[in-house]
Order: sequence, then C-alpha cells, then structure tokens
Amino acid sequence: MVIAGILAAVILVALLARSRAKSDPKPERGIEPGQGEQLVNASYDSGGGGGHGIVVRVPKDPQEYAKIMTPKK
Repeated sequence: MVIAGILAAVILVALLARSRAKSDPKPERGIEPGQGEQLVNASYDSGGGGGHGIVVRVPKDPQEYAKIMTPKK
C-alpha cells in the first residue's frame, strides 16, 4: 500500500514537471536583425590593478556580420 502511494506521487511529480516544461516558452537568444550595431563590453580583471577591457561593435545585420567574420585571403 505504501509503495503504491510513493509510486503514484512519483508519477504525479513527473507529469507535472513535463506539463510545465511544455508550457514555459524558451527564452529567445540573440537580437533581432536590423540596422545599427550592438555594443558588447568584454572586460577582464586579474586583480591588483591588472586587466583588460574592450568594447566591440557587432552589426545587427546578419549579412554585414558575415562579411566582417569572413577571413580575408
């Protein structure tokens, strides 16, 4: 009798987790294509006053991004 109750609870939890996973939308990644640039701040701090920082401009247009990322011969 106790085993049946535990089994029923496990099945109920699994079903609830599955239904919740289906109902929660996955967060969208990246940005919408368009005009302009996205600024990416990349910094590194090694402590003790050392480190490096840079701001990179990444185009929002996929074609422009591909053109920049293609290796030059």
